[in-house]
Amino acid sequence: MSALPKSPRFLSVANQKGGVGKTTTAINLGTALAAIGEDVLIVDLDPQGNASTGLNIDRKSRERSIYDVLVGEASLPEVIVPTAVPRLSIAPSTLDLLGLDLEIGSEADRAQRLRTAVFGLADAYAAGDDRAGPFSYVLADCPPSLTLLTINALAASHAVVVPLQCEFFALEGLSQLLRTVEQVKHGLNPELAIHGVVLTMFDARNNLSNQVVEDVRETMGDVVYDTVIPRNVRLSEAPSYGKPALLYDLKCPGSQAYLRLASEVIQRERQMRAGVAA
Repeated sequence: MSALPKSPRFLSVANQKGGVGKTTTAINLGTALAAIGEDVLIVDLDPQGNASTGLNIDRKSRERSIYDVLVGEASLPEVIVPTAVPRLSIAPSTLDLLGLDLEIGSEADRAQRLRTAVFGLADAYAAGDDRAGPFSYVLADCPPSLTLLTINALAASHAVVVPLQCEFFALEGLSQLLRTVEQVKHGLNPELAIHGVVLTMFDARNNLSNQVVEDVRETMGDVVYDTVIPRNVRLSEAPSYGKPALLYDLKCPGSQAYLRLASEVIQRERQMRAGVAA
């Protein structure tokens, strides 16, 4: 008899500041984890749906979306769509998410809808629903604002991956997110942690980029991943072709950086689990 599937590890890719490489990180970290053998589900929580578009999910495949799950009109397995990347699936987004606060804002469980859906995946798979996985990782691409969508993601998460652009005011955006994480820990999810800070859009020729890296590492210490994501035109081009960078150009510096980040995430996961076990 095969072992029952474990609940997936849920990581939110979040920053309340826009333009930091959040969706790029969600898509390409998810792809890189899949490339090294993990089964990954991306949950697109941004009403703009850039993660869905970047993975070439057409409008017909979005007839049911994560919105339907959050308002109680569908189960999570019912909206999961496979992508062109083996082992990578997505629960797509639609503009309907813009009205979520109005739709369920008065409901007592409004902040826990996603948590309930995600942690039911293992049970659904065990009951014979192959659409439910089994997934080892769920990555949420959060909107660049503090809405009920972001709160749902953080309430469901084991930890948060924070993309941080190597530009002026980077730490200002980080401090806002850290305050939000602390609020969610106290009110909804006491186990929530910062998984790591990933520095993005790094330009080694730029003195400011180098200074930001130095400042963030000095301020945040070991929580900052060793891997730094470079500013790379291939990372910017790939979404317009409906592909992750790793499919668009595996050898480009951006793709290689995300492969290193995926390995680092897995290693940090082992350390975090060992710490819990201890």
